[in-house]
Amino acid sequence: MKELLYLNKYFVKYKFSFLLGIIITIVAQIFSLFTPKLISQSFKAIEDFAKDETVSKSFIQQELVSNILLIIATTIIAGFLTFLMRQTLIVMSRHIEFDLKNEVFRQYENLSQNFYKQNRTGDLMNRISEDVSKVRMYVGPAVMYTINTIIRFAIVIVYMFNVSPLLTLYTLLPLPILSYAIFRISSEINKRSTVFQQYLSKVSSFTQEIFSGIRVIKAYSLEDQHQNNMVELADESKSKSLSLARIQALFGPLMMALIGISNLVVIYFGGIMYINGTIKSIGTIAEFILYVNMLTWPVASLGWVSSMVQEAEASQKRINEFLKIEPEIQNNNPERSIIEGTITFENVSYTYEDTNIKALENVTFTVHKGETLAILGKTGSGKSTIVSLISRLYDVTDGHIRIDGKEISTVNLYDLRNSIGIVPQDAFLFSDSIKNNIKFGKENATDEEVQAAAKSAVVHDNIMGFNKQYETILGERGITLSGGQKQRVSIARAIIKNPEILLFDDCLSAVDTETEEAILNNLHEICKDKTTIIVSHRVSSAKNADRIIILDEGRIIEQGSHNQLINEEGYYAALYLKQLSEKELQ
Repeated sequence: MKELLYLNKYFVKYKFSFLLGIIITIVAQIFSLFTPKLISQSFKAIEDFAKDETVSKSFIQQELVSNILLIIATTIIAGFLTFLMRQTLIVMSRHIEFDLKNEVFRQYENLSQNFYKQNRTGDLMNRISEDVSKVRMYVGPAVMYTINTIIRFAIVIVYMFNVSPLLTLYTLLPLPILSYAIFRISSEINKRSTVFQQYLSKVSSFTQEIFSGIRVIKAYSLEDQHQNNMVELADESKSKSLSLARIQALFGPLMMALIGISNLVVIYFGGIMYINGTIKSIGTIAEFILYVNMLTWPVASLGWVSSMVQEAEASQKRINEFLKIEPEIQNNNPERSIIEGTITFENVSYTYEDTNIKALENVTFTVHKGETLAILGKTGSGKSTIVSLISRLYDVTDGHIRIDGKEISTVNLYDLRNSIGIVPQDAFLFSDSIKNNIKFGKENATDEEVQAAAKSAVVHDNIMGFNKQYETILGERGITLSGGQKQRVSIARAIIKNPEILLFDDCLSAVDTETEEAILNNLHEICKDKTTIIVSHRVSSAKNADRIIILDEGRIIEQGSHNQLINEEGYYAALYLKQLSEKELQ
């Protein structure tokens, strides 16, 4: 239960609903207990009529009708109060589910890139959906039935004890056996539930990856192979599910058997006590049978509740694993920061934790507001790492990054990122309209602003060629568009934001040279008062930059303007001549 203690803060938050639910439950149970007492009185009245001829028939009929009406009235009131109890406690559980899902989602948003490298998307989805749903069953039905059971037991046993202490003792004899059985079975449920949830996450992760990579699977004709893998994984999951279901299935028959035994105990010992004169009326036996049957569902629900609690604890443990992770990237300055755009790297080194690869080593440069820096180099030379460090997706291993002369870690994280427009190497678009994908950079943008940004990114004409134009709904990850179109929509999204810093991470790799030239000409005007960093493999993207740096294995091996680097006859000059000759051959 220690994992579920994390949820106590939500019970405190909704304490008024929780306490109101308990009060309603107590009152409902009191009204439900009128029925056995009234039935007992009815039996006694019939017995008195049978034994005493002086008792009039009309008097007995009147008493029986009165008792029946009271039973109907108290049952209706108890039912209505039970309805209110469910409305109070179950609705509270839905509020807690809402809060917990939002808390998990916020934590997912705050966690660093390294976290997402180490965890699979399907597993993360399973924890915020299936696991939270299991926890909701604990804070809702499990808590409600536990409260109901405790209150009913307390009230019913007091009533039973007042009627006949000895018969009450006989009736409760099976309960220790019940408690021991619940303890043993619950422990096994906890183990099997944890294993089942883990396999459920594996299935979710596997299917998510398959659906995301369906084009590759179809291209390589691997449908049958992955179908077989899915069948194997599903069979394992089914096996764990059936294993859990088998142990859970023991609860129902076990509970009913013990309740049946309690009824037999009441009839047998009650009958003997009535014969011996220890109890005065056969109605007492009927009353006790009703009491035992009133305890039937609470006792039977103990197994179900115990199962829900065990499953919820297993799920909450998986959720807590993420909630307890402290995000690596923290906002160290709650005060607002004004970003001008000057970026300085001083002997910056960075090593990726998951692979231990040293991406950057002693990198130093400065880009002032209004300047454009181009970064070129081979694949894996550390170009994209620089972009990630500027937007603080990672923190440097060694050295210093300064924004407007301030250590980047002391700048308000949200103001920093709000001042940056980034076009990643792998353009990601959402399953929404093209217009909304562009407006992702500026939610309140007008249609005119959206079109202006699209024109600057040289994608407006392509969009107008679609049937629904800017209202065209894209498939998952923007699959509706070509690679070049996705890159240009991403560029439009960054432009419309009008940020102080623009980061283009090899975002023109999928467009032809003519389109690239048109985009760069438009960007030249847009970026004249902004800090711009262009990462590219092409000299054509870099030649108009104020300064160019060449990276190789994380180190700067060349830097200067286009004309300076051509004259040095180094890596840049060789790359320029090579790409120039390729262009001429085309």
